[in-house]
Amino acid sequence: MNILLLGYGKMGRTIEQIAEERGHQIVGRIDINNRHELDQLANGPGSVDAVIEFSTPDSVVNNLTHCLEHGWPVVCGTTGWLSHRPDIEKQCLERKGAFFYASNYSIGVNLFFRLNKTLAQFMHQYPSYHVSMTEIHHTEKKDSPSGTAITLAEGIMGHLPGKTRWQERADNEAEANDAVIIESLREGIVPGIHTIRYESDVDRIEISHVAHSRQGFALGAVIAAEWIVGKEGVFGMDDLLG
Repeated sequence: MNILLLGYGKMGRTIEQIAEERGHQIVGRIDINNRHELDQLANGPGSVDAVIEFSTPDSVVNNLTHCLEHGWPVVCGTTGWLSHRPDIEKQCLERKGAFFYASNYSIGVNLFFRLNKTLAQFMHQYPSYHVSMTEIHHTEKKDSPSGTAITLAEGIMGHLPGKTRWQERADNEAEANDAVIIESLREGIVPGIHTIRYESDVDRIEISHVAHSRQGFALGAVIAAEWIVGKEGVFGMDDLLG
């Protein structure tokens, strides 16, 4: 399969390594330094079978629009742009394209998403527990909170009565009772740590996911690219995992 990489940072290089190990060919590596080369890639057999997009919040919308205009199935893992997601999904459906988005492609994280929802279902019966979250990433991560943290917060909001939004913890802002509070920390070279915490006056319940490397994220993105070829519509990890 011929894969085009949009975004060629640390994640892009890890995706390249895994894709080639799985027998795929990388037909383009596009980042901010060679964006003009994207227009030189032709359509047709043997050109681009799928695109994996891990760029930046400033570039992602233009990248996705370009892919949909060219009829390329696209797998996106960039976060920090989701206010534009409805428009991209509308474009995809109008053009009968294929668009796959996930805030996190790790199989372990997606199992953690499900565990988070299940725990929230249990905890809604016990209002004495206050829910909050901490997410830790490397200092180069541009968006805050992480897309994974937002997905986790949405999973909680779907099951805890009274929690209708998320709020990033700030020293000068009061914490709202209707919000899932997210504390975002940026430290060293941490790939990603997410902890959900339920605390009462008498005890604390915590669940955590700790990523040891980018390998799990990259493998999931390549598997998604393999899966989306030949499909039409808007997809996510629940579709892939079943």
